[in-house]
Amino acid sequence: MAKLVSIQKLKPLSKSGYTTGMECPGHLWMKYHDKENIPPHSPGVLKRFEQGHVVGELAKKLYPEGIDIDAEDIALNLQKTKELLTKRKVLFEAALQVDNLYGRADILVPVGKDEWDVIEVKSSTKVDKKKCWDLSFQLYVYRKAGLKIRRCFLLLLNNQYVRQGEIDPQKLFVIEDLTEEMEELQSEVPKNIEFLWSIVNSPTFPNSAEKNYCTIPKKCQVKEECWGFLPENHVFHLYNSRKSMKLFEQGIHALKDVPDDVLSNEQQVIQLKCEKTGEIHLEKAKIKKFLDGIKEPACHLDFETCSFAVPEFNGTRAYQRMPFQFSLHVIEKGKKKHFEYLHDGKDDPRPKFLAALKKYLPSSGSVLVYFEGFEGSVLKELVKDFPEYTAWVDALLGRIIDLHEPFKKFWYYNPNQKGSASIKKVLPALVGDGYEDLNIKDGDCASIAYLDMTFGKMTAEAKKKTREDLLKYCERDTEAMVWIVEKMEKLVGEK
Repeated sequence: MAKLVSIQKLKPLSKSGYTTGMECPGHLWMKYHDKENIPPHSPGVLKRFEQGHVVGELAKKLYPEGIDIDAEDIALNLQKTKELLTKRKVLFEAALQVDNLYGRADILVPVGKDEWDVIEVKSSTKVDKKKCWDLSFQLYVYRKAGLKIRRCFLLLLNNQYVRQGEIDPQKLFVIEDLTEEMEELQSEVPKNIEFLWSIVNSPTFPNSAEKNYCTIPKKCQVKEECWGFLPENHVFHLYNSRKSMKLFEQGIHALKDVPDDVLSNEQQVIQLKCEKTGEIHLEKAKIKKFLDGIKEPACHLDFETCSFAVPEFNGTRAYQRMPFQFSLHVIEKGKKKHFEYLHDGKDDPRPKFLAALKKYLPSSGSVLVYFEGFEGSVLKELVKDFPEYTAWVDALLGRIIDLHEPFKKFWYYNPNQKGSASIKKVLPALVGDGYEDLNIKDGDCASIAYLDMTFGKMTAEAKKKTREDLLKYCERDTEAMVWIVEKMEKLVGEK
C-alpha cells in the first residue's frame, strides 16, 4: 500500500474525484494511491463514456460563439481560463483552482456585467437531483475562487424529441434549473470535501463495507476490495430483501446463518431452507400445469437490442430500444428447427427485423420468452412506429408464455442460483451448462459488439468474427430455453 502523502503534494480534488469519492471512498483512495490496481471499466461503461462525448460535442453547438478551452494540462487550462474570463464569452471546460480543489464545468455562460451561469451536460434523459454532486462541487469551487455564479443548470437529452433529418441541438436538449437544490447542498460540500481528503490521506485502504460507506455489494470497480471478505453465499443474495444490510450490520454474513423469523415472503423461506439443507426445491404439480400450457409448435424466442444516446435514425428518440437480432427455436413433434436474424448495415434495423420475424415465426403455437416484460414491451414499442404490424403483434402477444415464471415463483429453486431467477443463473443450476464457452456472455456485451461491428472501425476479419459471436450468443439464449423446458419435463416425469 502507498505511504501517507501530505495534502499539499497530492493532485487537486476534481469534479470526477469528488463524485467518485461520494459514490465509493475506497475507489477514490485507490485513484490516489493504488491506481494501477483499479480494474478497467466494463465495456458498457466505456460505451457510455463514448456516447457522453458525442452528447457533449452537440451541446456546444447550442452556443456557437463559445470558446473551447481544449487543454488536458491543468496548468495550461487554468492559464487559458484566467485570460478568457475577462472576455465575457461562453466558455467550454473553464477551469479554476483554489485550496487544491479543481473545478471545470462543461459550460460557463456570462450573465449581465459580472455574473455567470454554470451548465453541466448529461447524456441522460433524467437525473436524480439528490446525486448532482458534480454540479454542487462546481458551484462551490467557482464561488470559492471568486467567480460570481447566478444560476446552475443541467442540460439533459429530450426523450420526446424525434429525429427527422439532421440532429437539431435546440430540440435534442432540455435544460433544467437546479439552482435551488444546489444552494441547499452548499453547506454539505465542504464537509464532504473534508471527509474525502481524510480518505485520501489514510495510510491504508478504507474498507467501505466495514465503515458503512456503501450499503450493498454492487457493481463497481473496487467491489472485491470492499466486499471480498463475504462468504460465497452471503446475506445480500437473499431474494427481494431490504433486510440484508441490517443482517450484515448484526454480524450475520452467511445466508445459512439468517434466522428463520426474519423472513418476509415464501421465496425467502424456500431459499433459506435450500441453503441450509443443500437440497433442491421442486413443486411438480405447478410446473406440470405450466408445461401443459405450452402448445406446439413451441416457439422459443429471444431479442437483442441496442440504443443510442443521440438518435441515429429518422423517427427515433434518445435511448429508444432498437432490436437488431433474434433467435428462434421451433419445437414440433420432437423435431427442432432454428431460425435467426442479425441485421447487416448501418440503416435502421427495425423494418427488416420485423419482416424476418413475421416470416419465420409460425402463426400458431406458444411463443416462449424468458422475462416477458422485455420482449413484450419491445414489440409494443415497434408497432407505434410500424402500425401495419399491429394486428400481427397483438396476436403474437396473446401467445406469449413467460418461462421466467416458474423460477420467479420458486417452483424450482437450486441454492446455486443464489437468490436469482435470471436465465444466466437458472441454466447452469438446472441444466449444468451456461455461457462460459462463448465470447459474448450477456446482452450488454451483445449490444456493444453490434454497435462496434456496425458503426466502429473494425477490420473485415474482426467484423466477421463478431458477427459469428453474436449469432452464437443469441442462439444460446433460445437453446437454453429449450434445454430448460426439456429438463423440467424430465423432473416432473413427463419425459
